[in-house]
Amino acid sequence: MIRLLAPLLLLLSLLGPAQAQQLLPPEQAYRASVRTLSPEQIEVRFAIEDGYYLYKDKFQFRTEPESVTVGPPELPPGKKKHDEFFGEVETYRHDLVFTLPVSAPADIAHFELTVVSQGCADIGVCFPPTPQRLNVDLTQSGAAGGGSILSQLGLGGSAPAIDRPTGTATPPAPAGDESGRIAGLLSGQSVPLVLLSFFGFGLLLAFTPCCFPMIPILSGIIVGHGHKISKLRAFELSLAYVLGMAVTYALAGVAAGLSGALLSAALQNVWVLSAFALLFVVLSLSMFGFYELQLPTALQSKLSDTASHEKGGSLHGVVVMGVLSALIVGPCVAAPLAGALLYIAKTGDAVLGGSALFVMALGMGAPLLAVGVAARSVLPKAGPWMEGVKKAFGVILLALAVWMISPVVPAIVPMIGYGALLVFSGIYLHALDPLPQHVRSWQRFWKAVGVIALILGATLLVGAMAGSRDPLQPLAGLRGGNAATPVPAFQKVRSVAELDARIAASTRPVMLDFYADWCVSCKEMERFTFSDPAVQARMSRMLLLKADVTANSADDQALLKRFDLFGPPGIIFFRPGGAEITGQRVVGFMPAEAFTRQLDAALTPPN
Repeated sequence: MIRLLAPLLLLLSLLGPAQAQQLLPPEQAYRASVRTLSPEQIEVRFAIEDGYYLYKDKFQFRTEPESVTVGPPELPPGKKKHDEFFGEVETYRHDLVFTLPVSAPADIAHFELTVVSQGCADIGVCFPPTPQRLNVDLTQSGAAGGGSILSQLGLGGSAPAIDRPTGTATPPAPAGDESGRIAGLLSGQSVPLVLLSFFGFGLLLAFTPCCFPMIPILSGIIVGHGHKISKLRAFELSLAYVLGMAVTYALAGVAAGLSGALLSAALQNVWVLSAFALLFVVLSLSMFGFYELQLPTALQSKLSDTASHEKGGSLHGVVVMGVLSALIVGPCVAAPLAGALLYIAKTGDAVLGGSALFVMALGMGAPLLAVGVAARSVLPKAGPWMEGVKKAFGVILLALAVWMISPVVPAIVPMIGYGALLVFSGIYLHALDPLPQHVRSWQRFWKAVGVIALILGATLLVGAMAGSRDPLQPLAGLRGGNAATPVPAFQKVRSVAELDARIAASTRPVMLDFYADWCVSCKEMERFTFSDPAVQARMSRMLLLKADVTANSADDQALLKRFDLFGPPGIIFFRPGGAEITGQRVVGFMPAEAFTRQLDAALTPPN
């Protein structure tokens, strides 16, 4: 397995020295932190790297919530110099410490301070105004801002002491949203704690719909090796699959962070998905015994010779399947993935960002290892049972093929595909055959399963012909209604210029939804969140805009880059006139109840 990790280790080792020779990003050149002196006064500190300086007159301060206010800063005298960009100015180098008076309502003990600064490097490069977000705790004098990993993620609790300043600001990111906080986690915590946290993120993502298709793929690989496969061999195959997936997540993530575009998004087209679906069909037909997948005799002999020196000759094929699964099966963008990509994009630190993604993918794969070993454990001995298990996985792989192409074909196609598959399964389980006079209980059970499958399949086919497009509500078309609760009408925007014009002209708050046909979480948002009556009541008070990035065109990529997004789903709110509402971005799926609170906050006018 060491050789499977070699490409990743080589890439990271090459990237590391290259990053050190580049100009530092502003958030690294001027690292801000905050400390509470009293409930009425805080101290802000900038650690300024050698070769960089800050301008005295370029500081700005914002607070969230806006009911907290800060007064003018008490800045020390700076060093006067003639600047080729701004004329006679005062500047700061190395360390800068100043205080800010604070006025907060009695019921507010914590708030977020955004410090905007601007400076230059001695080599002649000047940076735009750079925001850095700091968490302030007014309850304890002497407390540093920033907080632990758990508090930065809004999960409460505390964490062990770390070796970096706890008040170090996060890189500039969409203020207050979860992916921004996770990007801050990468820059503000110790490396072991960061990797441990991302492993935990991966475990949580393993139980999302984006990862579910990987379970039958891996299980099918194990079952395809037959009943003679050992537990150790099942574990090796599972580990090879997970490592292929993890290395791909890391490398593709680094490429996405540095280029600003997800490789997996580019692969979500009808040709690629159809080819992958065809692969599943080929595998499933072999499960049904139509043929055996075998290599040419000469190649089999060569591989057999190799296998005698290297245990397990088919590991490489399983690794390839893990790579394809990572790129094609699960292109969802959740907050941890978005945060890591945002960190890589802002800092260029491919080593830490890529390592975090690799460890996150290992967390996602941990349950798959258990599934792989369990698949071996439940395999029966040779005989009719084994053939039944293989055919069951053949059906699962056919269903996966239908699911694979569903984002890029008309909605009626997967309805017919699922319906036909259930009908054929029911017939195969003898749903239409009379039972013999003396049968065992398990034969009655499987006939009942076959009857249910036949009825469900017929229902789906009738529903598809009647106009329904939702497999969960197949008969909705017979009622004369849609298959699901109507989603509020969105106006599509196709370019950054069109978006800016729509937002600027709106007299209502604006909600911008990033969507793609191949985005599983986007479909979840439409079905389970946007259809909720409480959500719809609030969305009716907004201008609803949708950026459909299914085609992944240049305009689509420009819209995503405009907001530091790497893929859908992503929802951004704006006030009337165009200002983004800070701290309210949504990345990934959010249930209706939580989204209702998000909408309430977006609809609340500023004080």
